[in-house]
Amino acid sequence: MSPIGPSLGAAAPGFGTDGIRGHAGTVLTPALCLQVGYWMGQVLEQDGPVLIGMDSRSSGSMLVAALTAGLTASGRDVWTLGLCATPAVPLLIRKVGAAGGLMVSASHNPPADNGIKVFGADGTKLHPDRQARIEAGLRGDLEHRSVVRCGVSCQRDDLLEAYQDALLASVGTLRLDGVPIVLDLCWGSATASGAEAFLALGADLTVLHGQPDGERINVDCGSTQLEPLSQAVLQRGAAMGFAFDGDADRMLAVDSRGRVVDGDHVLFLWGSVLQDRQALPDQRLVATVMSNLGFERAWERRGGVLERTPVGDQHVHAAMVANGAALGGEQSGHILAASHGLCGDGVLTALQLATLCHSQGISLDHWMDRSFQAYPQKLVNVTVPDRSRRKGWTRCEPLVEAVHSAEASMGDTGRVLVRASGTEPVLRVMVEAERQETVDRWTGHLASLADQHLNAA
Repeated sequence: MSPIGPSLGAAAPGFGTDGIRGHAGTVLTPALCLQVGYWMGQVLEQDGPVLIGMDSRSSGSMLVAALTAGLTASGRDVWTLGLCATPAVPLLIRKVGAAGGLMVSASHNPPADNGIKVFGADGTKLHPDRQARIEAGLRGDLEHRSVVRCGVSCQRDDLLEAYQDALLASVGTLRLDGVPIVLDLCWGSATASGAEAFLALGADLTVLHGQPDGERINVDCGSTQLEPLSQAVLQRGAAMGFAFDGDADRMLAVDSRGRVVDGDHVLFLWGSVLQDRQALPDQRLVATVMSNLGFERAWERRGGVLERTPVGDQHVHAAMVANGAALGGEQSGHILAASHGLCGDGVLTALQLATLCHSQGISLDHWMDRSFQAYPQKLVNVTVPDRSRRKGWTRCEPLVEAVHSAEASMGDTGRVLVRASGTEPVLRVMVEAERQETVDRWTGHLASLADQHLNAA
């Protein structure tokens, strides 16, 4: 038995595509966080403090306290940052020479959920081998090292000034003086940094959902619900608007006509600028299997290469490092730039997009007119509570046969992607094709089969 009590056994939750996530108080309990903190302290190799940031969720303080208790029990000092964007944690890890860090957030999930993102000493997501060792500790399958001292914790929100400075430094001398911009901060982490950064550059700013509110984070606002942002941009006659998710590591935009600028468009537009400046090695962009086929075809027409990875920013990050790529990201608005630390940062991406437009003397809607024409695409989430059935959907013959039929029917004019979510109890069914009716027909058919066979008694 470890010094903090019995292990959680086989029922211990594991790491998904973005850490551990679930309903706070039932899946994500103080007992679990105590164990996660302890075993993280055990598996980290470097000396130094462990940093902890959080979004605005009401359960955040409880979970941070439990993580802190576990880390200090393992002999680690803890520096708590308070409310901040996820990208602030890896930046400050590298700046202060910390042993690692944690972000308590469930990103775009509803307020009742929460999560734990874990970073190593280099500021990247903790290596899967280290994650596996933490999971082994949670199950009781890992020997614990002796602890010679208890760690201490302290509040270090003063460090967040360095993150704010880095946001402004990312655009150099570019300004946004007088540019009318709307921000939707979704009651979350972006309230700690978003408005201040745009105001410092002189933007004429309108802010929606601009205070931290753990009961309303992501509710009918932010990057998961763009209608309030679109309406505000149109009503005000703004040049553009930006919406963030709960922990501000990703961003979606709308142009002055209310059109959505998703992560694929950001990659295409920003990548085109880098390509024209001969600052894009091998003309390569890195995206995931979710990125639109229209984006891929348009980028190839520009002479570029689009490399696809599995869903998850850690896969994009790994491919960018392996191939020396300068820019990559996800359709959901999670963008990574090698020149800015290879960490998804929604506020930084918004600043880049706004200043690139303004410095070139073009509007975002004019820029969008030069972007690609997206293929119709539809994503359906099928709730499948049974984890083994969800993860093992490829053993469901009727569903697999239907996927093959859809792919054969569409040929090179469309594609199908079925995958189990790494953060929610759902199977994601995505179809895209040249014609909307083809997309609707196949998504409906595949989703129905998944529900029928994977949820059968």
